[in-house]
Amino acid sequence: MTRLILFNKPYGVLTQFTGGEKGETLADFIPIPGVYAAGRLDKDSEGLLLLTDDGKLQAQISSPKFKQPKTYYVQVEGIPDEAALNALRKGVTLKDGPTLPAKARMIDPPELWPRDPPVRYRKSVPDSWIALTITEGRNRQVRRMTAAVGHPTLRLVRWSIGNWTLENLAPGQWVDAPARPGR
Repeated sequence: MTRLILFNKPYGVLTQFTGGEKGETLADFIPIPGVYAAGRLDKDSEGLLLLTDDGKLQAQISSPKFKQPKTYYVQVEGIPDEAALNALRKGVTLKDGPTLPAKARMIDPPELWPRDPPVRYRKSVPDSWIALTITEGRNRQVRRMTAAVGHPTLRLVRWSIGNWTLENLAPGQWVDAPARPGR
């Protein structure tokens, strides 16, 4: 039977089972042999990470050819105007080429756990939140996209992949999930 794990990756944790300090790898949170991350999240990003023991499912989740939508809650520096949001929606050009169009909208600050360490607060520079949905998965893509439109990322939380979400999962928690949403 295929195993699929939904994990809320805390800030500062690597998406690998070896190679980090105590408390910095998946092995410190998920004591299950034979599962592997389907995709990655940077050490300084938080949120939903899917792990599975099924190589075919892993490819369907992480490969750009399957265009699995991934939604991120992104705290950015400044307040993006409609032109910046439209640029994200049309796709922006990065050093490694243009991105596919994304879904982008302003949102109220989401009800999330406090980040440790907290995001640096600056009285003179406002911040805001965007919900950004992409179907690619390039290295640090969301951070590079928001920077390209003039709004560097301060905090990045992946909320969903396809129909799987982070709902009801605290940082460091994981649950088994149906390998196919809706089952």
